[in-house]
Amino acid sequence: MSAILMLFGVGLLLGLAASPPLAARNGLDSFHYVERQLFFGGLALITMMIVSMMSPSLVRRLAVIAFGLSFISLILLPFFGTDFGKGAVRWYSFGFASVQPSEFLKPVFVVLTGWLMAASQEVGGPPGKSVSFALVCAIVGLLALQPDFGQAALTLFAWGVMYFVAGAPIFLLVTIAGGVVGFGVLAYNSSEHFARRIDGFLSPEVDPRTQLGYATNAIQEGGFFGVGVGEGQVKWSLPDAHTDFIIAVAAEEYGLILVLLILALYTTVVVRSLFRLMKERDPFIRLAGTGLACMFGVQAMINMGVAVRLLPAKGMTLPFVSYGGSSLIAGGIALGMLLAFTRQRPQGEIADIFQRRGR
Repeated sequence: MSAILMLFGVGLLLGLAASPPLAARNGLDSFHYVERQLFFGGLALITMMIVSMMSPSLVRRLAVIAFGLSFISLILLPFFGTDFGKGAVRWYSFGFASVQPSEFLKPVFVVLTGWLMAASQEVGGPPGKSVSFALVCAIVGLLALQPDFGQAALTLFAWGVMYFVAGAPIFLLVTIAGGVVGFGVLAYNSSEHFARRIDGFLSPEVDPRTQLGYATNAIQEGGFFGVGVGEGQVKWSLPDAHTDFIIAVAAEEYGLILVLLILALYTTVVVRSLFRLMKERDPFIRLAGTGLACMFGVQAMINMGVAVRLLPAKGMTLPFVSYGGSSLIAGGIALGMLLAFTRQRPQGEIADIFQRRGR
């Protein structure tokens, strides 16, 4: 929890640096976006605390209901959603605020998948792995239609990690990986949006007038200790400096030192969660918790990997650091679930569990 609070604090610090230029361009108060981030971040932390105090069974029940609502909203998105001029229909706009359904779908899908896979391991249990595979295919298809290949890849990765932990055969995982590669080739040949991003990533030269060009230059300029608080220039050039490329602002103004601190905080959350889950005997908690922890860490890796050109541009936020109401609140829900699953509970002796199963 200390690491999560520190990440939120770093996000506010970087928001103070990155958002005033955008507010000025939009004719808003200088700290408009910082105030909104403080509001939504506070709401996210309150939500996280409330969810963390729930029992795993209550978390599971609420996640199943929330998944149904989120899945329906994702289906209706092409008809009632908006793209805010970014070329991808990902949001519902309510005037005073916007909601991105995929952000809320990810954590509840992970919990639902954990339940289905755990149930499939019971004697006479349902075909949970097959059902979860059908669901992830439907979700990835809907996200690809937006198009939002970043969220689709993250959702598929979380499902793959859980399937691996649940005991999936290597041959099946290799087959699925081959299918993903085939889908990528198909998307490259049929989607101009996807092809443009892949071509830009593979190009040996970086156009200095693109977002990646500005971000790369900012990271190089920052060096070890940064150019100084408020002295960075990338925030005046990047329209998404406060969201997708906020790590470039951190690297330019505060240098490698702050970037390493951010990496250490994400690593602390993920590794500590996984070590705790290794001791968990309940397969549902172990699977769902692993999916939530890995999804949290990989989302951060994707965001930072894009900024340093290790990955194609994805349009994904840095959890608890980037600006965004949907991202913050959905992150609060996900981490609240993770805290609920990793909380110390009396589990009894392993022999008692085997005796109960034998009755």
